[in-house]
Amino acid sequence: MHQHADCHHDDSLARHDPAHDAICLDHVSYHYPPRLFDRDQQAAQLALDDVTLHIERGVNLGIIGPNGAGKSTLLRIMLGLLEGYTGSVHIAGLTPRDACRQGNIVGYVPQRADVEWRFPLTATQVVRMGLVGKTGLFRWYSKSDKQYVEHIMEQVGVTDLRNRTIGALSGGQQQRLFIARALVAKPSILILDEPLVGIDETGQRQFAELIHALHESLELTMVIVSHDIQAIAAGCNRVACLKRRIHYHDAPEGLTPEVLAEVFEHEIAPVIRRTDLNAKSPRHQDAKQRTPEN
Repeated sequence: MHQHADCHHDDSLARHDPAHDAICLDHVSYHYPPRLFDRDQQAAQLALDDVTLHIERGVNLGIIGPNGAGKSTLLRIMLGLLEGYTGSVHIAGLTPRDACRQGNIVGYVPQRADVEWRFPLTATQVVRMGLVGKTGLFRWYSKSDKQYVEHIMEQVGVTDLRNRTIGALSGGQQQRLFIARALVAKPSILILDEPLVGIDETGQRQFAELIHALHESLELTMVIVSHDIQAIAAGCNRVACLKRRIHYHDAPEGLTPEVLAEVFEHEIAPVIRRTDLNAKSPRHQDAKQRTPEN
């Protein structure tokens, strides 16, 4: 794997294991074509540069990086929405497009800004929409489907919101609702795009606890894409720092100010001031509880 000279990494994320890998990216690069008004119409914009990442089943991976680092491009490739890249990508042994068409392999939680909240849909109707990939657009929901909708809504903590319209919910409640929608088709992989944008500090803490609980109870492979280090450190057991290429991937405890400065550059000062990578993380607290006292 081609890495930055100072890259620190856990070899398990760069080593292909077909028996255990849920997501495999091998030497993936992508160039956006020049825009209409660019002076140099021959120059393509490099978005991803030789990215290799193997995500084992059951891993909870956070992908962080500054704006313009290629996070959205990588996400669109994994969701089968972007072609024209070099290298190879497989999701559960399938192409990204085929995996997402299956309906029950990949669950996706979009950014809140990408959702139209003015539709007069109730919370239950929104969650049931997640069954479309499994049942088809015009098929009736079975009794077991409806029961599982109720089960997931209870697990995610939105049962008491079932008859409220989505536009009347808080940001944190809306986020939980879309997590339930993504999970109702029983996917093995859950991908979340910038899940904490617009969520207050209390909601962020509750989100970290929820992600930790869902990861454990549903045995999910999770990928959280974010520029928010707090969101990643709180709920993930592996981290990948992306800035067109992978600069670091390992446990979040190893994210030093030096590593972060290399990736975030001028953005790092406010990030370091407001981030305690280990504090209040459910994953970290569990680890502390398991550690015997001297």
